[in-house]
Amino acid sequence: MKKGFTLLELIVVIVILGILATLATTQYTKMVEKSRGAEARIMIGAIRTYQAALRLQNGSVSSTGTDVGIGAGGDAPALCTTSHYFSYSIAGASGNTFTALATRCTSGGKSPNAAAAGTITLITDFDAGADTWSSTSSY
Repeated sequence: MKKGFTLLELIVVIVILGILATLATTQYTKMVEKSRGAEARIMIGAIRTYQAALRLQNGSVSSTGTDVGIGAGGDAPALCTTSHYFSYSIAGASGNTFTALATRCTSGGKSPNAAAAGTITLITDFDAGADTWSSTSSY
């Protein structure tokens, strides 16, 4: 009686391992991309802090990105740069409510760039004391 594996058994094992490796790689890629969203949440949190300070000082929030650290001289870039995965903007501001937006770079951003631009949004209403976070993609 011979001991060992047949060619068919070895091929089946290799196919199963290939399928498992493909599934693991896909899940790993999704988790890495999701972790890049942490950059955006930190930057948007800083923008919220700037807006809170402006509200206390001036009585209302700012609709200008440069007032809250976006763009030249600020922490958050208005355009995609090689040091950040996202670009940032103030999508709307009125009275004591503002919307901060982070858009994933598809070109010109920190490598690797995303295949599709996802967004992370924070809507803050200081009068109601409410923050509403939303996102597209897997952020």
